[in-house]
Amino acid sequence: MNAPIIGIERHRIVTDGKGITTLVAFHGCPLHCKYCLNPQCHDPNLGNKKITPEELYEKVSTDNLYFTATGGGITFGGGEPLLQSAFIRRFCEFAPKAWNISVETSLNVDCRHLEEILPVVDNFYVDIKDINPTIYKAYTQHDNNKVIENLKLLASLTPKENVIIRMPLIPHFNNDALRTAGINELKKYGFINFDLFNYITNER
Repeated sequence: MNAPIIGIERHRIVTDGKGITTLVAFHGCPLHCKYCLNPQCHDPNLGNKKITPEELYEKVSTDNLYFTATGGGITFGGGEPLLQSAFIRRFCEFAPKAWNISVETSLNVDCRHLEEILPVVDNFYVDIKDINPTIYKAYTQHDNNKVIENLKLLASLTPKENVIIRMPLIPHFNNDALRTAGINELKKYGFINFDLFNYITNER
C-alpha cells in the first residue's frame, strides 16, 4: 500500500491544535477551487512521489519526543487526505497512541472513507468553503451533497469539541450574511467550533 504525497512539513507549532505537529500533505483532490491554497495537489508531475505507511512512520517518528511532550502529532492534509483513508488507517495501526492524529478535509468524498478513519482520528478540521449549494458549486466546480452527508455522520459519531469547521469569506462568492447563515445551519447539527477567516487573493 502506498499513497502520493506532495510534502512533509515538520515542527508546526499551534497550527493544528495544541503541541508540535507534522503535516503530511497528500496529492490529489476532487475539488477545483478558484483560490486553491495548494494547487500543487493537482500537478501531475508531483503525483509520482509515493510512500508506504511504514516509510512514513520511519520519517516522522524522529519527532516522537516532541509529539509526546507537547500533545502534538500528525496532521494529514493535502489535497484531500480522506481519499487515502486506507493508508491513514494502516499508519495509525502502529503509530503511538499518544500521538494526536488530525485530518484537514473538505469532506467531499464517499462516506466509506470517513467511516474508515473515524476510529483512529482525534481531530477534524473541515474546510467547508460555503454550505450554500449554489455558492459551493460555483467555487469548487462540484456539488456538496457528499459534504452534507459526511457532516451529519461526523456530528453523530464524533465529539463536537473535536471538530473545527473553517468558514472562509471568499471574494466574489459569499459575504458575511451568507457565512453567518451557514454557521447557524451547522449549529443545528451540534457543531460549536468555527474558524472564521478571509481568503486573501491577488485580484483587485
